[in-house]
Amino acid sequence: MKLDSNVKAIITGGASGLGEAVARELAGAGVGVCLFDLNEERGQALADELSGHFVRVDVSDPASVADGFRAARAAQGQERIMVNCAGIGVAARTVDREGKPQDPAFFERVIRVNLIGTFLCSSNAAAGMVAADPVTEDGERGVIINTASVAAFDGQIGQTAYSASKGGIVGMTLPMARDLSRDGVRVMAIAPGIFRTPMLAGLPQDVQDSLGAQVPFPSRLGDPAEYAALARHIVENSMLNGEVIRLDGAIRMAPK
Repeated sequence: MKLDSNVKAIITGGASGLGEAVARELAGAGVGVCLFDLNEERGQALADELSGHFVRVDVSDPASVADGFRAARAAQGQERIMVNCAGIGVAARTVDREGKPQDPAFFERVIRVNLIGTFLCSSNAAAGMVAADPVTEDGERGVIINTASVAAFDGQIGQTAYSASKGGIVGMTLPMARDLSRDGVRVMAIAPGIFRTPMLAGLPQDVQDSLGAQVPFPSRLGDPAEYAALARHIVENSMLNGEVIRLDGAIRMAPK
């Protein structure tokens, strides 16, 4: 898909981290961007900077997601690019040190935000894309990019909920791509390793350096701009479909 001002995108978690990087990358290519996030102040400020739009959306709430898509399309038209970056990365062991089982509400919350939230936004985007006219000679109508994690494959201690949520994203990539193939909508997932997101950026520098040193090469934390560059390449390369790409510097996570 060729990127220009006729192409519109929606990015969840767009106010910071990986989502912000994607928004900047796409806007820099002329794409109109709409950011979904819960952080209204930061989201609106970034949208204004990028001459885009912001909608406050709770991706775990079907009604909020539906309202968000209506608002985004009213503001900029039908999106052709959907990038899901919204997520939470909290941790808890299956059984805590006092012998109590993990709070099921905690597990459900992580699944609802990371996995169900991704599905809700993907399916809403797909519904709009399949009803739109093709934008390429191949008949392409849109691209959906979801954010998994290396935790889907190398989950660490305390990551049962997180790994399950990201593993679900991995698992639905191919069948969703197959579902939408007849309508020219591609579906991909990126599984990032250790990236310099706001959560990690708040750690002491020596801790960040230690985490980066675990990456075989390059031995550093990933830059969100590198995630964004891959997302852009996926959009522009129409043969990429139904696959999960690890973006991790060859790291394989240890148990802890």
